[in-house]
Amino acid sequence: MPAYENRYWWSNDGLRLHYRDYAGGNGRPPIVCIPGLTRNARDFDDLAMRLSPQWRVIALDLRGRGESAYAKDPMTYVPMTYVQDIEALLAELGLESFIAFGTSLGGILTMLLAGAAHERLAGALINDVGPEIEAAGILRIRGYVGKSNSWPTWLHAARAVAEANADAFPAYAIEDWLAMAKRLYRVNSAGRIVLDYDMKIAEPFRVPGNEAGPDMWGALARLQGVPTLVVHGGLSDLLSARTAARMVATLDRAELVTVPNVGHAPSLCEPEAVAAIDRLLAHIGEPEAG
Repeated sequence: MPAYENRYWWSNDGLRLHYRDYAGGNGRPPIVCIPGLTRNARDFDDLAMRLSPQWRVIALDLRGRGESAYAKDPMTYVPMTYVQDIEALLAELGLESFIAFGTSLGGILTMLLAGAAHERLAGALINDVGPEIEAAGILRIRGYVGKSNSWPTWLHAARAVAEANADAFPAYAIEDWLAMAKRLYRVNSAGRIVLDYDMKIAEPFRVPGNEAGPDMWGALARLQGVPTLVVHGGLSDLLSARTAARMVATLDRAELVTVPNVGHAPSLCEPEAVAAIDRLLAHIGEPEAG
């Protein structure tokens, strides 16, 4: 049997959105995985394979990414609309409790969900992002997002990914770059390898302020009382060590783990991240007696 099922839900404005459902849980709250700006559900496959079937893992494709529909209005590619999309999924699934794992943009959405769905949030992981985002990281992202390119082979795509990300992952070998390329790209109808997102997601992102939501320190504070893990890439240009430390100091049930020799963003499969995730999940309720 396949490790997951492809499932779909509808946004409030009529988009068919996709998620991977890795079955499991035995009464535990499911883990909802939310990817970064240009990423998709495939980023969480290794994590989900490790955690299921002990935990049900739901890995999302945000609108405009992966197998989710592209928006007719590119100005809906903003955090508050993504939160509304996720709330629509939570409502459809009838989830009374869930854990949010968010990478980069997904971490911003996790903080915003702490306000929108606080009473249902059983735990949170914020991967390499914070209420304050470093200018160097924003400039880097704005420099590449929405720029279309294509490649004839997966090896060509992997080399392009390596060239763009070598500073963030200095220990990666070609096998790692190839695996990353297969998470980032897809094969189009012409047989070319292209980025797996709507290039128009860049339009609102280029407007100052749209890379985050309003008052993100206030949003983070809503995680008070919620078991929370902050993952920081030791080489990150997006989340500083100072901001990461302040995040954990702000909350009463938070742990900070720094993944050495990795930039933006850790894969969550590094040994330091694996051990910290296991500690986080151990703090979240055991299965209810049936």
